[in-house]
Amino acid sequence: MSEKRDAIEVADQKLQRGDGGEYHQIAGGDGEVLTTNQGVPVSDDQNSLRIGPRGPLAMEDFHFREKLFHFDHERIPERVVHARGMGAHGYFETYESLADVTRADLFQRKGEKTEVFARFSTVAGNKGSADIARDVRGFAVKFYTREGNWDLVGNNIPVFFIQDALKFPDLVHAAKQEPDRGFPQAQTAHDTFWDFISLTPESINMALWIMSDRTIPRSLRFMEGFGVHTFRLVDAEGKSTFVKFHWKPKSGMQSVVWNEALKINGADPDYHRRDLWDAIQMGDYPEWEMGLQLFDEAFAEQFDFDVLDPTKIIPEEVLPIRRVGRMVLDRVVDNFFAETEQVAFCTQNVVPGIDFTDDPLLQGRNFSYLDTQLKRLGSPNFHKIPVNSPRGCPFANFQQDGHMRMQVPKGRALYQPNSFGGPREAPRTGFRTYPAEVSGQKLRMRPESFADHYSQARQFYRSQTEVEQNHIVSAFTFELSKVETVAIRERMVAHLLTVDEDLGTKVAAGLRLKSLPNAAPPAVEPRTDLARSPALSILLNGPRSFAGRKVGALVTDGVDAEILAALKTALEKEGAMLKLVAPMVGGVEASDGTWLEADEKIDGGPSVLFDAVAILPSEAGCAQLVDEATARDFVADAFAHLKFIAYSPAAEPLLRKAGILEALDEACIALDSSSDAQPFVEACRKLRHWPRETAVKQV
Repeated sequence: MSEKRDAIEVADQKLQRGDGGEYHQIAGGDGEVLTTNQGVPVSDDQNSLRIGPRGPLAMEDFHFREKLFHFDHERIPERVVHARGMGAHGYFETYESLADVTRADLFQRKGEKTEVFARFSTVAGNKGSADIARDVRGFAVKFYTREGNWDLVGNNIPVFFIQDALKFPDLVHAAKQEPDRGFPQAQTAHDTFWDFISLTPESINMALWIMSDRTIPRSLRFMEGFGVHTFRLVDAEGKSTFVKFHWKPKSGMQSVVWNEALKINGADPDYHRRDLWDAIQMGDYPEWEMGLQLFDEAFAEQFDFDVLDPTKIIPEEVLPIRRVGRMVLDRVVDNFFAETEQVAFCTQNVVPGIDFTDDPLLQGRNFSYLDTQLKRLGSPNFHKIPVNSPRGCPFANFQQDGHMRMQVPKGRALYQPNSFGGPREAPRTGFRTYPAEVSGQKLRMRPESFADHYSQARQFYRSQTEVEQNHIVSAFTFELSKVETVAIRERMVAHLLTVDEDLGTKVAAGLRLKSLPNAAPPAVEPRTDLARSPALSILLNGPRSFAGRKVGALVTDGVDAEILAALKTALEKEGAMLKLVAPMVGGVEASDGTWLEADEKIDGGPSVLFDAVAILPSEAGCAQLVDEATARDFVADAFAHLKFIAYSPAAEPLLRKAGILEALDEACIALDSSSDAQPFVEACRKLRHWPRETAVKQV
């Protein structure tokens, strides 16, 4: 009897103080009472209910069962594609009224601000993959307009791999891990992907885009976005105007080089996520301008390619972009799962004034996305999840029941028409599908106007600078070198020879094919008269400032306080930031005796994480760094990755040890005094010193 009484006392004492004795004193709390999901206060969240101190678990422990039940089910199926993403809240501001082309409410008033949620993502990788894989980036925006939600679901590339959504499962299955071995993931450098591409000529244009630097962006903030398809805008009178949607980053485009991408993934696989989060938290809000390419039936008829073909673009030089508003992302999510993971984008979500065309890929996406969200989120009521719910507008219908019904419907009638009330149609203001005329036989076929697969691929390649063309050659060579089946390599080279003889020949040489294959026979003879489009080049459309970028300063005790302060001031004036990298994360003591907290420890803050670097040790500090491998790598990698480098005279022994002292060029700027800081920052506006690339053979 006494043993039972002692056990009760022990249990009671644990109940009063919590497991671990001082738990409540250490953990504190904000005054809220912990409860079950039913609101029942929890007396002990540290110990399960059991029979005796060492006995079995009691099945009546409803708190344990509820907690473990929820934990067991707290992961939903990840997206088949676009699984790894990052989202943020913001607003879209209209520059001018677009009532001349659309009745869409968000475009009616100059200065109108519409709440948005944007999600950026990789396509092929799983949720746990690294951010800077060579991959297309999803660029999806949900507009919470006064007349419902509009989802503009696109990519950072304006064309796509396939022309018909029927082929989408094949494309994704080919790009994902090979099913027999479960690897590689988050990369296309393997047999099945290039086998599919080499057997699918319509994908060749996209292949050129994905082998360009657009698929290794420096930041989500520094990439373009596209709606991909041709849509319709419809005005109040019912007149239709074709439209292609563009997003232009206000900070300009920027990518990394391939070797740098590999090292960033090792140093920080969350690099893009962290960059977007940090920028918003610091008030450096990312901005994009929305641009429209507007055209009518007459333009569509005379244009060189079919505007319904999603593997084609309309060059900006042929049809200029009208910039109509800006998107500002100014708030991070409160909870990643509730918002970024549960947000459900559907291309079918349009509002009055925006409509579809007969683009076959778009038509298939309209069918697929709704089914996808039901599978992932487990209920036809996924639209009631807060991040998916309309805002600022009434919404009502007669739908009822289903898993996870969030509201309590009222009223007697759940049908239409009825005699008891409830929501009714809005013939004047409701969504009306544009009455396009359609006729023809029911056939499984492609139109002949979709058959030219090489002309725009050639145009894209020839629109790149020599540096960018070299990168495309290198990317194809690397990817195809991972393909084990020689016949697949040869088929791809055959396609590249049809695109551009110089491109195909260089890739064949890089792969050391024993003989050059014949060029692939095209279904339609490629055009050779398409003009170069400078808008397709990243380097020709770079930023005009260093704003939003980061300089990593490698410092030690005794760092020149005056020079460092001048560098920080110049960067802040530019809209950029300075991060201190030190031998120890605690910081360093500057030359004037002030203590400077470090942002990174040298082995955790490699130069690949920064857009430019400054090497600013004291003489004594440099003597220590020359024997530190990570310090030498910091310098050598910055040079190899073509970055602008500032250095103090005391840094020369480290530059020599890193093997670059004798190779210093005009992008390596000595900071002899504080007056040198401003010229260095101005030089950094070029982002990379491309003339160095040949010397370091870092293509």
